[in-house]
Amino acid sequence: MNGMLNYLRKYRKECVLAPLFKMLEASFELMVPLVMQVIIDDGIGGGDRGLIVRMVLLMVALGLIGLVSSVTAQYFSAKAATGFATGVRHALFSHLQSLSFSNMDALGTSKMITRMTSDVNQAQTGVNMTLRLFLRSPFVVFGAMIMAFTIDTRSALIFVAVIAALSLVVFGIMAVNIPMMRGVQAALERVLGATRENLSGARVIRAFCKEDEQFAEFVEKNRALTAKQKRAGWVSGLMNPLTYLLINLAIAWLIYTGAVQVSVGALTPGEVVALYNYMSQILVELIKLANLIVTMNKAAASWNRIADALAIQPDMTSPEVSAPAVDGAPAVQFDHVGLTYGGAGGESLTDIDFSIPRGGTVGVIGGTGSGKTSLVSMIPRFYDATAGAVRVGGVDVRDLNVDELRGRIGFVLQQAVLFHGTIRDNLRWGKADATDEELMAAVRAAQAEDVVAAKGGLDAELEQGGRNLSGGQRQRLTIARALVRRPDILVLDDSASALDQGTDQRLRAAIAGLDYRPTVFIVSQRTASIREADLILVLDDGRMVGRGTHAELLESCPVYREIYESQYGGEASA
Repeated sequence: MNGMLNYLRKYRKECVLAPLFKMLEASFELMVPLVMQVIIDDGIGGGDRGLIVRMVLLMVALGLIGLVSSVTAQYFSAKAATGFATGVRHALFSHLQSLSFSNMDALGTSKMITRMTSDVNQAQTGVNMTLRLFLRSPFVVFGAMIMAFTIDTRSALIFVAVIAALSLVVFGIMAVNIPMMRGVQAALERVLGATRENLSGARVIRAFCKEDEQFAEFVEKNRALTAKQKRAGWVSGLMNPLTYLLINLAIAWLIYTGAVQVSVGALTPGEVVALYNYMSQILVELIKLANLIVTMNKAAASWNRIADALAIQPDMTSPEVSAPAVDGAPAVQFDHVGLTYGGAGGESLTDIDFSIPRGGTVGVIGGTGSGKTSLVSMIPRFYDATAGAVRVGGVDVRDLNVDELRGRIGFVLQQAVLFHGTIRDNLRWGKADATDEELMAAVRAAQAEDVVAAKGGLDAELEQGGRNLSGGQRQRLTIARALVRRPDILVLDDSASALDQGTDQRLRAAIAGLDYRPTVFIVSQRTASIREADLILVLDDGRMVGRGTHAELLESCPVYREIYESQYGGEASA
């Protein structure tokens, strides 16, 4: 909680001025019942019309000054709350970007989205309401009680009893409600996670006719969320009726005792009206305080969840300066590498050992879940080896600055990801200052020139995720984006799966003909895509069961031969 308040440091002035102006407004509000007392007792009772007019004008002046004070307080509180939310959101986004893939896998996408949106919004509302009401409401409540003592001590004891009873109700409900609100947020995350999965996997769900089943699961998660919200709402909903009940009982008691004292001459009618007004002010302010506490409950739960996310320490560190490369060392070397994901029961990769010289081509093939993507993901340090070492240029990747390392690598993921904007904007992710000639050279090498031409050039707009492109077009543009960088190492992680064999062959020929001769890793399910590679790695259940050229593996590796024959049938046998 204290760490979250650090984001308000830049708004110290606003955090002081907002409550001060609110208390200034409250001070003028506390004066109104006294003015009413004068009007009733001296103005009406004494028949002094001039006094009545003067007191009415004074009430109008108090109202106008209070209005200006209220608006000013709202301005400062809104400025502080908005600035606080902006700072938290920026810090949270930056922190999440610094986490490793292992951290992100453990945290989950839906949780990150919830913290960036719903939780930050709740925290912003909590700050805004706290600055406006946290001091004002208690000030009015205790101020009204003190003013009541100046009028009549016996009647003021009613105020003391009511405030004690209301405090017990308010803080008791708060103690019960805070844990319940945390449960509501956790249930909301599960609903968001299910929604995200169903939207991103809509085609798969329809292909397997799982709409009803997924809908039923969503309904179940939504019902759980609804039940938690109802329970939390039921508890917080007790606040208003209980406070109204206590206050109205107190008002009835006050009017009764006031009437008795007026009849014996101990109080004037104006003083009774003033006491009644002070009791009404307490009612209004305690209801505001009750709503503030409900808001603060939600904000406190959100603050804790944001703080928990910010407290996650990246499990991957990077040196400021990279160790120097070793002359004559292989471009990439896996030295008996093993990889175990966090929380996994066993290794995903076991004893992977190979090296490739600069300018060489490595093909990686194997069945689904064999560890192909895990293997190439260790080159740019998306994941760190849990056994052995991955070396680039003879240096362990853990001794290289991660930004410098990834700046030398062009990585094309299995899922072609493009962003909303122009084709030029997307391609310049590879190199921010690339010229149009460099962009088009990469486009031609990626066999995407027809895509750019069909869309109207580099300034053509792409929708979010490249939805206005086919799968093959997206893949070619993501390959072009990687080639713009002119990387030392190019990783194509099954990134040509949507291309026909002719386009795939021309793409491989173009990459082989690049003048800067990158070291290329090609992950593929098709033997045709990797058969010309200098080294082919065959993976099965996380182990390397074959290593060599296409011809050597046909002779020595049953797994590779089985894959090849399944794709070429009789031709392979011949």
